[in-house]
Amino acid sequence: MGVATIPSCDRRASASLFSRLRTAGGQADPFPIYAELLSRGEVVPAPWGGYAVTGFAACDGVLRSRQWLEPDRAWRERQGPGTRWNAPSSREMSSTLAALNPPDHTRVRRAAGTFDRGTVERMGHNVQRITDRLLDAMTERIRTGEADFSELVCEELPVATLGEWLGLPRADWPRLRELTHDQVFTQELLPSASQLALSDAATAELRAYFTDLVRDRRAHPGDDPVTRWIRAWDAIEPDRDKADEAVYFLVLFVLLAGLETTATLLSTMILRLVESPERWDMVAGDPDLVPAFVEESLRYDPPTHVISRVASQDTVLGGVGIRRDEMVHLMIGAAHRDPARHEDPDRFDPGRRPDHLAFSGGIHYCLGAPLARLEAQILLRRLTRRLPRLTLVRPPSMAPRVAFRRLLNLDVAPA
Repeated sequence: MGVATIPSCDRRASASLFSRLRTAGGQADPFPIYAELLSRGEVVPAPWGGYAVTGFAACDGVLRSRQWLEPDRAWRERQGPGTRWNAPSSREMSSTLAALNPPDHTRVRRAAGTFDRGTVERMGHNVQRITDRLLDAMTERIRTGEADFSELVCEELPVATLGEWLGLPRADWPRLRELTHDQVFTQELLPSASQLALSDAATAELRAYFTDLVRDRRAHPGDDPVTRWIRAWDAIEPDRDKADEAVYFLVLFVLLAGLETTATLLSTMILRLVESPERWDMVAGDPDLVPAFVEESLRYDPPTHVISRVASQDTVLGGVGIRRDEMVHLMIGAAHRDPARHEDPDRFDPGRRPDHLAFSGGIHYCLGAPLARLEAQILLRRLTRRLPRLTLVRPPSMAPRVAFRRLLNLDVAPA
């Protein structure tokens, strides 16, 4: 394995930095704290155990390597019954695609299919229509003053896009959106007991909802993804109950992954746009810059700031010895500001070459990345073409999270 060097900071020294990340100030602007972490080395001990990885190259290497695994069901069970990893919501998440390792991951991903070019193009027409409807409502609202762009557009576009695609009743969309916001706490860096309780309750309600949905689609098949997943799993799994369970976990994963992170991407992207008149004019004047603007938004402040992996064997990472089964937390938000990877990393620059880990990497590269990009690009193009320049009224508030960013408001007004 080689000789591991002594970590540049011990767990006590790093505790204060991670404590600051959990404050309102740290959640509003974690990047100075990330810079301090980066200055201590690309792999630093986390105060609760395991390690935080801040360097871009190290994070990229872990995501691409087969020797780093997801914290799957077996790993979570080994942590003991009293840990957050064995909360009901955590156990439920361990059966979704995002928490599987090969060969289970390979089988489930194959059954899921992908957002290929044809699928994305077909969905694009719906995204355009939904976006125009939401911008119509936004136009009406700002005629009388300010409006919350996040509430009216960024939170609505992903749930409408996925809701229509999956064939979910429109009346259910608001509740499903609320449940995803609560459920995500079980995937946070250090969830509190009250946050885990929220997540457990949301997970139970989501299980009941989507189990009923799968049962209904089996009885009344249609031309929709859930029906196609039922057929795909029937060809793989002879036990019908197990097949339906697999479809349930797939629908749950798609909804959780597609709503939360996409809404945050849209909100942070529009924040970058409205906080600078020059940026708005730049994009409005040259729509060809839209894809680059989206990619730089993903680098500058990604929806997911932390991705966790566990070592499949004793190894050395960044000169630090990591034992088998130890967890590393990839601090993606910090890695995106690594000066060893990006020149002047704290500057928002759509002209730089796209280079980020916002959609993870390796075999777990985000299944819905093409759809998230599509929604962001369509929204940015249509917004700057249809509406007069908007300006930020006040700094947004942030949800009490570290790993999964979320703007609670984005108040704008005509410039």
